[in-house]
Amino acid sequence: MNIPTMMNGAILPGNSTVEFRNFEVPVPKHGEVLVRTKASTICGSDIRCIYREHTGKGPEGYQPGMIAGHEPAGQIVAAGPGCRRFKTGDRVIIYHISGCGVCNDCRRGYMISCTSDQYRRAYGWQRNGGMAPYILAEEKDLVALPDTLTYADGAQVACGFGTVYEAIEKVGVCGNDAVLVVGLGPVGLACLMLCKALGAQKLIGSDLSPERVELARKLNLIDAVATTAAEVKALTGGNGVERAFDCSAADAGRQLAVRATRKWGKIALVGEGGSMAVNPSPDMIHDQKTVYGSWVTSIWRMEELVERLVRWNIHPEKLITHRFPLDNAAKAYALAAEAKCGKVAVCFDEEMK
Repeated sequence: MNIPTMMNGAILPGNSTVEFRNFEVPVPKHGEVLVRTKASTICGSDIRCIYREHTGKGPEGYQPGMIAGHEPAGQIVAAGPGCRRFKTGDRVIIYHISGCGVCNDCRRGYMISCTSDQYRRAYGWQRNGGMAPYILAEEKDLVALPDTLTYADGAQVACGFGTVYEAIEKVGVCGNDAVLVVGLGPVGLACLMLCKALGAQKLIGSDLSPERVELARKLNLIDAVATTAAEVKALTGGNGVERAFDCSAADAGRQLAVRATRKWGKIALVGEGGSMAVNPSPDMIHDQKTVYGSWVTSIWRMEELVERLVRWNIHPEKLITHRFPLDNAAKAYALAAEAKCGKVAVCFDEEMK
């Protein structure tokens, strides 16, 4: 294919708008590939830390002028010298943090926690991301996307689905469990979809948005809805759930996740930001509960998730309620910021259905 020399890319100036700028289409160097973007979905952290205003610090610090989008999937159209596994024509997901590769966390596969101030750069944050027709990526950051999954499926694995899969693996979910998911945005819906695949016995959802509750029901991902710990316990024989996930990032939501969990239960905090006020003795210590913090995932676990999605015949793209072409990215971000729908995607080529 003919690769152009220039392209339009969407940047986020931090005032709830989207701007477009011209960028050179990069040429891959040693160990790099050029990916033709097919789908780039919008994450809640984009809204929280970049779109409204640039509030992120450290790893979440957005570099003004960078092409946005840290949930990309696409097809390699050019490969630089030194690539060992991937080649032109391969379908790929891009793990959205490029780490140094040699710190302890990177060697564990958790580039999200890379400790290098010099070399850790997240796509869409400190290096150009997926809101453009092409994205330059390092080969070490790629995960193969099987033909049975769409690019829109893969884009969600890049962050949302990978994030909740990590949390689920931390606490463990099986057919013995009743599960509570607080916050039914795209991350919460992804959590429900995976817990259902793992055989969770009862799935309880909680959200103050009627639109998101209705979407969860429409997707057949919840058995019941509850907004208080008493309601959750009434649905579980008075005991509470074995496993709870907070995807809301709200203080009240986190309190609900902790207090609605039964003795010896496990809770995962997934939603970013906000605060949490609990009474340690009655809420956790006396009932022997365990609370986990979980941030994104490792690249090896992301590969494992892709394999399981194929095995379970699960398609994350079912959570996408709206698709936009790149030139309508402003509408896409504005819709995502309203927090009333499912996943919002910017799509190219065959993914623009």
